[in-house]
Amino acid sequence: MNVACIGAGYVGSVTAAALAVLGHAVTIIDIDEMKLDNIRNGKSPIYEPGLEELIRKTAGQTLSVDTQYESVGGADVVFICVGTPSKADMSADLTFVKAAAARIGKHLNPERYTLIVMKSTVPVGTTDMVTSILEEVSGLQAGLQFETVSNPEFLREGYAVEDVFYPDRIVVGSESVKAEAVMKALYLSMLTRDVYESLRELLPPVPEGRPEPVWLRTTPTSAELIKYASNAFLAVKISYINEMARLCDRLGSDITEVAAGMGLDSRIGNKFLQVSSGWSGSCFPKDTAELLATARKYDCDLQIVTAAVRANHEMHIYCVKKVQSKLKSLQGKRIGVLGLTFKPNTDDARKSQAEVIIRELCELGSHVKAHDPHGAAMFRSLNPDLPVEYCDEPERLADKADALILLTHWDCYLTLDWANLIRKMRTPYVLDTRNALHRDEMLSFGYDYEGLGI
Repeated sequence: MNVACIGAGYVGSVTAAALAVLGHAVTIIDIDEMKLDNIRNGKSPIYEPGLEELIRKTAGQTLSVDTQYESVGGADVVFICVGTPSKADMSADLTFVKAAAARIGKHLNPERYTLIVMKSTVPVGTTDMVTSILEEVSGLQAGLQFETVSNPEFLREGYAVEDVFYPDRIVVGSESVKAEAVMKALYLSMLTRDVYESLRELLPPVPEGRPEPVWLRTTPTSAELIKYASNAFLAVKISYINEMARLCDRLGSDITEVAAGMGLDSRIGNKFLQVSSGWSGSCFPKDTAELLATARKYDCDLQIVTAAVRANHEMHIYCVKKVQSKLKSLQGKRIGVLGLTFKPNTDDARKSQAEVIIRELCELGSHVKAHDPHGAAMFRSLNPDLPVEYCDEPERLADKADALILLTHWDCYLTLDWANLIRKMRTPYVLDTRNALHRDEMLSFGYDYEGLGI
């Protein structure tokens, strides 16, 4: 099929590259020339493991780029993959969605059927709104020359290539049999995996126990809510296990043992029971905020989600208080922060836990040094007001440090020469917010080591 993908960000670039590898003719449309130049040259516009290999394989062949929307006129399917940031009131800003819809409408071909797919995470009712914009701008009638569907993405940053080829489910929000048939034809290779053997050098291995995806057709509004409800549920689960970790700190229990025991219950499962300094990033904070904004609009009080958001912020501050308690005062203390992205294997530092924690440390008088192997540039650009000393090498954070805080469990931090790093520190205190380091080993090196809930 001929596919146009509006947006070269985390969702658009992965979706487009995957479809191009599967043989579809895909054009990525974006106004960011730097991103497009990277793609033209076979490079990924973002840091995402495995993505550059897909782009290198397809660039200039089944994958092309453009700043203009002319390719929409020849497309069978058009994906909208633009950003939906939060506004001041924490509701989703649909400016980019509306602009993309209007430009798509100007280029729809009345002589052919085009399916417009809402891939961005958007509030309930947005797909219908896009339909209205398309009708108004194009003068065409929905259901005849074009149709719209909701097809939310469920990609994990750092594992997006795995997730796009081996999804748990494919959700299509549409009441049209024809639109569903087009989507099934587009995703046929992902549903059957019939061509994956020939692409095994490019694709990640099939995750253990991952069956072929479930196809779920719903109404557009249900599909839109599925995305928000899923992310909010995961946020609640993380907030819950983090609260249990805080209780374990008081009781002297071990949260890793507690989480393992909980996860053996098939009704609970072992995923998202890993302790952290709190959930963060470009999705969970934004999506929980929009879900709450939608609920308020319809006079519905989502008390559990509200509590999860509050508990999550308290977890960020709890980590700072642990350091403060250990050092007695943070005034003038030198603190090294390992990790600025919200998780490993991504350069995405938007709304990361590091922003809240570092800001609190600075306000309490600390001198903060920080490192991240891929996300430092983005973090710095997003937080120009933070008086942080950024280091190119993680070892530099230990120089005369009073504390090191492991926020993001990048592999490069787990393999540091911790035995010798202690000699550089003024106070050998390490707070491991991911319980990722080996406690007994760290203690044997002489560190005053603390995890969360252990």
